[in-house]
Amino acid sequence: MRVVVALGGNALLHREERPDAAVQLANVRAAVAALAPLADEHELVITHGNGPQVGVLALESAADRSLSGPYPFDVLGAETQGMIGYWLLQSLQNALPGRQICALLNQTLVSAADPAFADPTKFVGPVYDRAKAEGLAAKRGWTVKRDGTHWRRVVPSPRPQRVVETRLIRLLLQSGAVAVCAGGGGVPVIRDERGQLTGVEAVVDKDLTAALLAEALDADALLLLTDVPHVSLHYGTSAAEPIGRTTPAALRAQRFPPGSMGPKVDAVCRFVELTGGTAAIGALQDAPALLSGAAGTVVTPTGHSLDRRPAAHMDLT
Repeated sequence: MRVVVALGGNALLHREERPDAAVQLANVRAAVAALAPLADEHELVITHGNGPQVGVLALESAADRSLSGPYPFDVLGAETQGMIGYWLLQSLQNALPGRQICALLNQTLVSAADPAFADPTKFVGPVYDRAKAEGLAAKRGWTVKRDGTHWRRVVPSPRPQRVVETRLIRLLLQSGAVAVCAGGGGVPVIRDERGQLTGVEAVVDKDLTAALLAEALDADALLLLTDVPHVSLHYGTSAAEPIGRTTPAALRAQRFPPGSMGPKVDAVCRFVELTGGTAAIGALQDAPALLSGAAGTVVTPTGHSLDRRPAAHMDLT
């Protein structure tokens, strides 16, 4: 099978962890240990988030008095692609001796007219209590919103239209390589009236980019790996209900937060609707079980998992 995997930024840097390089590298190595069995059996494309990491770099850039202004978010996105891509590249090479691994810097086309530029929703950077977040917003001109029990900075997240380097990624897969690409959803760019590409101040949702890329690559499956074991109704409350097997229509009938689970649900539904393939959302350590349908929230056209095993929790079909 051809499988596209999206690693959540919080799967690489857990909530409340210090964003030290050693901490993140240890998490990357744990992620690769979970993904290596997939690479042994399938063609594999790995994408990754960068919300916590790009937030750290944004803080550093804003505080650097040697700069006349902070670095724009497209440049910070490229920096995090290189940093996380390097960690994943090296860890995959160590875990899969003899396999060709490539970490690729990617650009993602977005529309300059996307309404997301007027309504920032993408969480970046560390979490704060409300007072701290509002103080930073007033001082630095940020927009902040609630993220669960915490508050975080949000930036525009325009919808991805195409990964510019899609054909190159296809060539890598055809050569037998594992491709690490589209980090952070890809560096957001627009094409001007002269046909030239230029970066924009935004962060593209990596799950929507992963779904777009999976569709373009004719992937069989899309896995969105995060720090929760499944999608839940009424998440964070005493009435929370885990969702097991489901269909795009049933999942779209529910409401999920636009800055966190909402894009993931949109991404898996879009992929299944357009390709008839299988998509799943769940915990990083459950990656092989997600692909077999034995764990997580599995989305298929009919609501059945690949191996038709009895559901372990609530069906939404």
